Amino acid sequence: MRFIGNKEKLVERIYQAIPSNKTKGTTFCDFFSGTSNVGRFFKEKGFRIMSSDLLYFSYVLQKAYIENNGMPKFKKILPKIGTSKNTLFSSPFDSVKDHLNSLKGIKGFIYKNYTDEGTAGQDFVRKYFTPENGKRIDAVRTKINEWRAEKLISESEYFVLLAALIESVPFYANISGVYAAFLKKYDPRALKQFEIKPMSFYSGEQSHAVYNKNSMDLIDDIDVDILYIDPPYNNRQYAPNYHLLETIALYDSPKIKGITGMREYKEKKSEFCNQGSALKALEEIAKTAKYKCLILSYNSEGIMPEQDILSVLGKYGKVSLQNIDYLRFKSNSNGDSKHKKLIQEQLYVLQP
Repeated sequence: MRFIGNKEKLVERIYQAIPSNKTKGTTFCDFFSGTSNVGRFFKEKGFRIMSSDLLYFSYVLQKAYIENNGMPKFKKILPKIGTSKNTLFSSPFDSVKDHLNSLKGIKGFIYKNYTDEGTAGQDFVRKYFTPENGKRIDAVRTKINEWRAEKLISESEYFVLLAALIESVPFYANISGVYAAFLKKYDPRALKQFEIKPMSFYSGEQSHAVYNKNSMDLIDDIDVDILYIDPPYNNRQYAPNYHLLETIALYDSPKIKGITGMREYKEKKSEFCNQGSALKALEEIAKTAKYKCLILSYNSEGIMPEQDILSVLGKYGKVSLQNIDYLRFKSNSNGDSKHKKLIQEQLYVLQP
């Protein structure tokens, strides 16, 4: 899934940065979960996960991949829709996925507000999806809500299906990387017919806790072995960059504005998008939370200077720093040629 700061390619380095205590049942807190990729990795390693994110679509991913411990059975809905005929060994999820992919599109909120056909004649014509894909997304999202209301799927199954939808959307969105803008011409990817993609399930014996909260509100409740924090690096808030995923996840027909059709996000702003408040928030976490090891994942171009970070964390224990060369997020590397393509991902490790 395309996401600013996605750590999918760095998780092994994060794991190696942990000084010790990597045994089964070790508690790991992912303070800014995002795509939940870090939490998934450590869940597979046998850690007990606590994770949180202020964005609801991230919470959906956490519910599906972190809290959920295996493939759902879909016992109530399968008799209604039948099993998949595509393969001999189709799973219950495959059967439900295939049914959702076969639905006829409907002219719902996404079609009416985020396709050029749906917004024709309005103040702003938007081109996030082709008209057909907008209708297909609406059909799937509406059906998932209907099944939930009719109690044909459990809460766990609801979040699994919603996560599958959210993770499929970026493959067909007419964007360069984030949803703060759409492309004037359709990218070839956006012209393909929308389908829900297969998904992997992460089994485990541990119980996990996930939250849809401002992580700063959870500080007093944190008592873990490993506290991992991966905050925003710059002054661009995540909420507007992913507003469309948030709207699909909530499907609450929000008031939207401007050429991008953005929803209100003032309640979902991060303290880490301002240099002054970011350093204060970092110190509050280091000082208040209970942990045996704190790992901060940051960026050499972030708004918090390296020396300031070392100074803040150094008040609370021994700090080490690892620099890892990393390719800049794609939507930036294709822009101004003056920008370097390689940046340094920084792992600060604090041991009280």
